[in-house]
Amino acid sequence: MRVQEREIAAVITIQSLASVPGIQRGAVALSHLGEHALAWIALGLVGAARDPAQRGPWLRATATVVGAHGLSIVIKRVVRRHRPGDPRIQVHVSTPSDWSFPSSHAASTTAAAVAYSRLLGRRYPLISIPVMMTSRVILGVHYPSDVLAGVVLGAVMGHGVTLSRNMLPS
Repeated sequence: MRVQEREIAAVITIQSLASVPGIQRGAVALSHLGEHALAWIALGLVGAARDPAQRGPWLRATATVVGAHGLSIVIKRVVRRHRPGDPRIQVHVSTPSDWSFPSSHAASTTAAAVAYSRLLGRRYPLISIPVMMTSRVILGVHYPSDVLAGVVLGAVMGHGVTLSRNMLPS
């Protein structure tokens, strides 16, 4: 079985396991929440406003989220991998482009989760990573490798900004 066929089979399997309407509605809500990284940018700006002592690190982390999202879009335009198009895959949301690799939702969510968890000194934001990854496949707009690539991109960028000595929580 070719890689493409395995990915299609994985999407179909995940969709069948998550065919409960509540799960699909939740995935749609997450899709809207993560659109263009706006929610993660807003959270970073709230962090900067509420934590004046760490304003600079919050703004750098927020800029990293913007950067991860932007870089994922550039990569999409270079790679030009089409979104899942198999007729057995149900698509539950519209998308701003036809390109799927890497997942911008996964990239920005991961960058935010990694950078913000460091600033908060807590790991709970990291749970958003597998939740967003899975939601993109449930919605039929990404292959598993798309979301995995987005996570790697976001993790590298999110971790990179946290390596700065100015990102340590006070």
